Amino acid sequence: MSDHEMINLDEMGSLKTSMESLQETLLNNHRIDPNLYIEYDVKRGLRDSAGKGVLTGLTEISDVNAYDLVNGRKIPAEGSLYYQGYNIYDLVNGLEGHKFGFEETIYLLLFGQLPSEKELEMFKEVMAQFETLSGRFVRDVVMKASNADIMNSMQRCILTLYTYDSRPEDISAENVLRQSIELIAKLPLIAVYSYHSYRHFRKDETLFIRNPQKGLSLAENILLMLRPDSSYTELEAKVLDIALMLHAEHGGGNNSTFTTHVVTSSGTDTYSSVAASIGSLKGPRHGGANLKVQDMFADIKAHVKNWTDEAEVEAYLCRILNKEAFDHSGLIYGMGHAVYTLSDPREVILKKFARKLAEEKGMMEEFALYELVERLGSRLVMEQRKMFKNVCANVDFYSGFVYTMLGIPKELFTPIFAIARIPGWSAHRLEEILNAGKIIRPAYKYVGHHKEFVAMPDRDPCMEYPCMDEENDKNGD
Repeated sequence: MSDHEMINLDEMGSLKTSMESLQETLLNNHRIDPNLYIEYDVKRGLRDSAGKGVLTGLTEISDVNAYDLVNGRKIPAEGSLYYQGYNIYDLVNGLEGHKFGFEETIYLLLFGQLPSEKELEMFKEVMAQFETLSGRFVRDVVMKASNADIMNSMQRCILTLYTYDSRPEDISAENVLRQSIELIAKLPLIAVYSYHSYRHFRKDETLFIRNPQKGLSLAENILLMLRPDSSYTELEAKVLDIALMLHAEHGGGNNSTFTTHVVTSSGTDTYSSVAASIGSLKGPRHGGANLKVQDMFADIKAHVKNWTDEAEVEAYLCRILNKEAFDHSGLIYGMGHAVYTLSDPREVILKKFARKLAEEKGMMEEFALYELVERLGSRLVMEQRKMFKNVCANVDFYSGFVYTMLGIPKELFTPIFAIARIPGWSAHRLEEILNAGKIIRPAYKYVGHHKEFVAMPDRDPCMEYPCMDEENDKNGD
């Protein structure tokens, strides 16, 4: 085995040839006729023909709405999001006079009620006690096998924390609550330290590890630990705090939260559950969407000479939709949502704070471009796809721009999402445990063919790829 522990197929001709044949065999034997999904009325992606999610569970943690029911008909409406019954607009507006709200949001999601001032202070003290990683853990776990994918590093670190827990397999609600609060507090450290480790060991940059300060919010500590000079403005911390609040929870049906329910229903431990949800969120169809938005805007800026020329911007967006530009996917990233129609409340709120931050950073020209693409993109997508359902910008449209203005590197975009979403995952895990549901086991219909077994001597000896021994002899290996 090489120093890298993984075989380089390009350096081993015989193995590469064999693997290519095995891959071809795989592709030839796992194709299902797409018409069968229609014939058997399979709800692919657990969605019906209209794209609505199939009902698979009940929750009190959050509610996502995009329609009004009028005389039995669903009428598109401005999107609304509720945490434990409280409108997200009220939660954000209720911060007037308070600097930060993410910790209060965590309390609300976990316990189902808004805390009193005394309860919130007590909760913050508990969080502060858990907001630490030993130097040994940082050295022996976080800094080992560093790479650019911080989500994978977070999974590895979380699974290793199992070893440091005296009761890792105890899935009583009381113990899972303790584990959840501890992981919520530690995840920002794991993410930021993993990024610094990657910078140092893979990019040969100076390594610095800074401990969080007690008494600061999670948002403040993220910026303090991330930046070399540990400085940040009040608005920067405020905007990051708002972003964390908006990403904390979004119903039980989103992919990573449903993963939490599925894995939890098997009776597994908290560390495995969180690692599985992070694996789901890592996917570009879920948590990595804002990265695609940022890449798309970089492409637009490079090819549109005048960002204020509406006709020029529209022409380039049409090229993107026609698969002639950017990544040739035909998508304007950040536009459209599976649930929201007229508006995504998270996007509406974040856009307001993005404007404030752009004003502070002197980036209003870029902000104006985002606004223009948002306005044009909605109309163009509807026209191009001949859609009657309104297409609105989703929260990913501005979140990457906000993170960029905050100086957060792209490698941490999705990890920041995970830091925000782990309170929601934890609340859903506790809800699954407390309501003692059955193990989640949806059905799959078999559409293959039963076959008669053929003994080895009677099987077709002709292979589409040479055996490895013959190839090794040929190459003198």
